[in-house]
Amino acid sequence: MARSLMQYLELSLHWDVEVVVPVPLSQQRQSERGYNQVALIAYPLALLGNWDYAPKALKRVKHTRSQVGLTVLERKENVCGAFHANPRLIANKKVLLLDDVATTGATLMAASDSLLSGGARCVYALTAARAVSRYGLDVF
Repeated sequence: MARSLMQYLELSLHWDVEVVVPVPLSQQRQSERGYNQVALIAYPLALLGNWDYAPKALKRVKHTRSQVGLTVLERKENVCGAFHANPRLIANKKVLLLDDVATTGATLMAASDSLLSGGARCVYALTAARAVSRYGLDVF
């Protein structure tokens, strides 16, 4: 997966990345699952790009319910204030924020806002997949 994403970044996006940050899970969800699937993609992606890997640059400070089945507005409210960035790890850096799936972009927006508030110079957001829904949630 990381190789495919790197190929896409190199051939299509040409982003000037310095550090890769995976979207974090809440402690509860991390404990339930035992791993963060995004981190399992982000780390090898950082290695392939010769970028820093900073899994502790962003912390989920609020446990949120699953976004599945929520409306666009409910998704935004669900993740509002859910993240806190560590300025020591991202100050004045060009950050690649990685998540597994984008549906409405609510999680990416909330996480990006936190990184920018923490001093990141810019935030690029990339997902491994994009959800398409017949209910219109994928329009953002």
